Amino acid sequence: MTFSLNSMHLSGKEVLPLIEGGKGVAISTGLTAGAWAHAGGIGTFSAVNADSFDENGQPLPVIYEGKSRKTRFEELVHKGIAGGITQAQIAHETSAGNGRIHMNVLWEMGGAERVLHGVLEGAKGLIHGITCGAGMPFKLAPLAAQHQVYYYPIVSSGRAFRALWLRSYRKVPEWLGGVVYEDPWLAGGHNGLSNSEDPNTPENPYPRVKALRATMNEFGLHQTPIVMAGGVWFLREWRNWIDNPELGPITFQFGTRPLVTQESPISAAWKQRLLELKPGDIKLNRFSPTGFYSSAVYNDFLHELYERSDRQVAAVEQPAGDHTVAFAFGVRNRQVFVTEHDHQRIQEWQAEGFSKALHTPDATLIFVTPDKAKEIREDQLNCMGCLSQCLFSNWASNEAGTTGHKADPRSFCIQKTLQDIAHGATPEHQLMFAGHAAFRFGEDPLYANGHIPTTAELIGKITQGN
Repeated sequence: MTFSLNSMHLSGKEVLPLIEGGKGVAISTGLTAGAWAHAGGIGTFSAVNADSFDENGQPLPVIYEGKSRKTRFEELVHKGIAGGITQAQIAHETSAGNGRIHMNVLWEMGGAERVLHGVLEGAKGLIHGITCGAGMPFKLAPLAAQHQVYYYPIVSSGRAFRALWLRSYRKVPEWLGGVVYEDPWLAGGHNGLSNSEDPNTPENPYPRVKALRATMNEFGLHQTPIVMAGGVWFLREWRNWIDNPELGPITFQFGTRPLVTQESPISAAWKQRLLELKPGDIKLNRFSPTGFYSSAVYNDFLHELYERSDRQVAAVEQPAGDHTVAFAFGVRNRQVFVTEHDHQRIQEWQAEGFSKALHTPDATLIFVTPDKAKEIREDQLNCMGCLSQCLFSNWASNEAGTTGHKADPRSFCIQKTLQDIAHGATPEHQLMFAGHAAFRFGEDPLYANGHIPTTAELIGKITQGN
């Protein structure tokens, strides 16, 4: 049976209904976005701490000189705007006027609104749309309208879109380019699971997208496309979604598959690791300092976080119930009380070298090596405010500069690890985001014998249903 894929009017132009998923930090670039657009689709570069370059075309090192979090935060915003403008220019030149160019941001990114305004102003006319998730971006619509670009909110349910529409989007519907449904169980990176959803029980996306369409139709958005994101690999598997009156106009977003292309900036070691993945190698976890669930390759980095969290005991300030055994920790020998069983576990961990106790916001202690404790403390002190609020460092972009809660040593500095892996660090020891279908690299004929396709070659296969 012949597979056919018709073009669609998106962000002001007739293009293939194929969208490159935005991946920060410095993974979806102007080069990848431009190549995707040049092939007739919608390319997306990430404006999350995007790279700028020196006169030799090398990425400028991301170094923060400020002595306080607030001054480093200002540096981060200025660097983000400069990098975003640079990537937009590269995308525009690479696309040669084909397709469309979108910019992706996380709404919970530190300084998100300022970065959006700065990049859209500095790259006027080069960007045609904004995709935005990781939060509830109510202000996205008026911001897009101000700069006359289309906006594509990322949601994981019809309920979330309803809230966005009623509070904000209904006021500027003409710039709503589409609604991205990002499957909270299958997509890579941060996932929009709600408290009522079971992370261990994935739901079929079809009824959820059908419900989203029903919600959109209530508001007269019958012809506004839905972008299916998360778990999409071979389009032939989604044949019943295309031209389906229950779903209306559907486009497809590819986030993980473009990681292994010639234009992709990730290291050869990272690409090879992806090609070797097996089913179950991607884990949905909740270690991110954003507080969201996220999907990443289970490697040494994630393994250490799981073990760190497992070496955890409840501790109280005064004897209570079974918590009767005194335990002192820290340079001031702070005393807390733990159970007899937990005290025995603590002694075992200390004998194994996990001798440093760190307090968490949940009245527990975790135990790590002295070197890991030093690394955690240094990372917390070096915080530059890359998130609007951070569980790991307790930074918040408010007047106080803090969430008011204790920093959580069970998490990690996400800016540090994403910068490191993006710029060549060994992927096994860094956070390696990936969608849950990433194991399919190993069964995809396009990547047989280690072949790394161009973006144009990949899109050619996708349009054939492969």
